[in-house]
Amino acid sequence: MRPNQFPQFQSVTKAILSKSALLMALLAAPAAVHAQTTLFGAPSNFDVYNDTGQTAYGFEIEIQGISRADLAGVWGSSRFPYSVNTIPGGVLIHYASPYVNGRFTIATVMPPNFNPTGGHSCVVGSIPGCEHYGYYFAYYSAKPTNTIYRWLIEDPANPGTLMSTAGQTSMIPAVSVVLLPPAQVGGAPAIAFEIPVPPPPPPPIPKPELQFGEAKWVKVLKNEVARNVVVEDLLEDNPVVPNDANQAQVETAWKLLQFNPHSANSGVMHSQGNLGIGAKAVIRKYEFYKYSGPLDPNNNKALCGGDGLCNAPLPGELGDFIGNQMAAANVGVSSVTVTRAGTGSGTVTGNSINCGGSCTAPLALGTAVTLTAKPASNSTFNGWTGDCAGAGLTCTFNISGENNVTATFVAAAAGGGGGSTTGFKISIAKNGKGTVTSNPSAASYASGTVVTLTATPDAGQPWVGWAGACTGTATTCTLTMTADKSVTANFR
Repeated sequence: MRPNQFPQFQSVTKAILSKSALLMALLAAPAAVHAQTTLFGAPSNFDVYNDTGQTAYGFEIEIQGISRADLAGVWGSSRFPYSVNTIPGGVLIHYASPYVNGRFTIATVMPPNFNPTGGHSCVVGSIPGCEHYGYYFAYYSAKPTNTIYRWLIEDPANPGTLMSTAGQTSMIPAVSVVLLPPAQVGGAPAIAFEIPVPPPPPPPIPKPELQFGEAKWVKVLKNEVARNVVVEDLLEDNPVVPNDANQAQVETAWKLLQFNPHSANSGVMHSQGNLGIGAKAVIRKYEFYKYSGPLDPNNNKALCGGDGLCNAPLPGELGDFIGNQMAAANVGVSSVTVTRAGTGSGTVTGNSINCGGSCTAPLALGTAVTLTAKPASNSTFNGWTGDCAGAGLTCTFNISGENNVTATFVAAAAGGGGGSTTGFKISIAKNGKGTVTSNPSAASYASGTVVTLTATPDAGQPWVGWAGACTGTATTCTLTMTADKSVTANFR
């Protein structure tokens, strides 16, 4: 039986969702000025131990309240093959071991111990009994109304078939993110991270007192960075991830999470704060542990901390490590910025852009943009790069975040000399750890030279793709030198 099938849980969920619906209605309301901070996406990654008491052969993530189009991607480096399926009211990410010659070939065993993973390190089976999963939403996605994680075990009645553990879900809560508009015009917005705290299922024999939910400890760490992050960033060796060793990043040292039937505000744990100056992403890491202290036998309330306030675990009250949950919020002002490059000159116009003059314009997410390049009389237009592509004078695209476009103009060859323009250079920038080599390799290139760039990530560093004069996710890029070129290699 799933938690959301209990009436008590449904009433709490409706209360939570009504608050979220109000917040999202405020965000969706038409704005007089489009230059406002926007939530661009919220990737999530987590480590989770198998605490079912038996070997698991897969994992499920049920996300309610969204469509398949809302899910932009899934962490693809799991040991288990996965599929994304549409189900009534939502989406199901289904990880499952292959079944070959009468047995499952990939297994998540019961771990010998439940040690903290130090971050997000349960990748490709590196820690016995622990796995790593993740997903992220599209820019325009609906917000999930509920998310459930389940381990999958073999169905004893149907060999080769997987089933969820009866009445049991993973103790790792999912995190939702909401952008709260600033209280005053021009002020900083607040980013609200929320963790649901579900009530317990009805006991088989009703008790005279209302029951408290299952108790767990959580530690919260926070970091802000000046760039957007992707789901591949949410690993322990990435500097964007907050670290226990940095006390400045410990936002909440300890908090006991337990549903309280006597409080209307116990359904959600809130972690909220205004966005810092220059920040483009907020990252929070939640470390979860079981509660192993005494419980009130009548209502299951945790009696911890010596005084019952449960501000921090005393010896014997901190149980097994459950797992880490990582959540990030990418924010920024949705806009288009045009850069003119090359040896020639010209203008780019369209959608409040007159570059020449104004080369950046704030525009609402989803706005259709049409840009037109007009070379000067002594120049030719050499093509678009970035969020525009091709050699046509006009390009179109939709605003999906902080969009960037480069228009390259080439000066006409000077008369009398008969020679072609020479001395074009390639400027290469890198995000992350890796190398970029060029063939041929030179300080500058004659007009028409074909140059191949090759990106090689460092060991363990993901390759994301090119930006600037190079685009796409292939590790090689070919450029024809007709102007100076700027390229960015993104290794994270």
